[in-house]
Amino acid sequence: MLVVVSDASPIHYLALIGESELLPALYGSVLIPDSVAAELTHLRTPEVVKQWIGGRPAWLEVARPTQPPSDVMAHLDRGERDALLLAIETKADLVLMDERDGVEEAARLGLRVTGTLGVLDQAATKELIDLPSALNRLRATNFRVSPVLLEGLLADHALRRRKSK
Repeated sequence: MLVVVSDASPIHYLALIGESELLPALYGSVLIPDSVAAELTHLRTPEVVKQWIGGRPAWLEVARPTQPPSDVMAHLDRGERDALLLAIETKADLVLMDERDGVEEAARLGLRVTGTLGVLDQAATKELIDLPSALNRLRATNFRVSPVLLEGLLADHALRRRKSK
């Protein structure tokens, strides 16, 4: 069984675009720190995300890291720090995180990491979603990503589909 720990951003955006069920389909269960659960209920969080976390699915586990953060992680927000600490403690197979500083720190710590786009790409590869449609819904949110990166992802996906037929 995979151990997958997530920061707020991937869960936030997948819930926002109606694709949160990709997480159990791909990974079984997902573990988040209690600070990430709190972030998902923040005042400025979209109502659909707050409702989603309020009715938390059984496959989403919440835990608190037992180790204090190191000074090296001081530049990260609390959710990112706690997600990385939880990933280290649980020997996670994968960390879901979008923010560049957190992703760089995860890599420095030797953790395997992917973000919202990686989840969508993996789901599309397994034919769980239509990638162009999911990316269009993501573009309609405040998710920040380079248009060049999105076009590259779509081109790679189209090429893989052609090769598999």
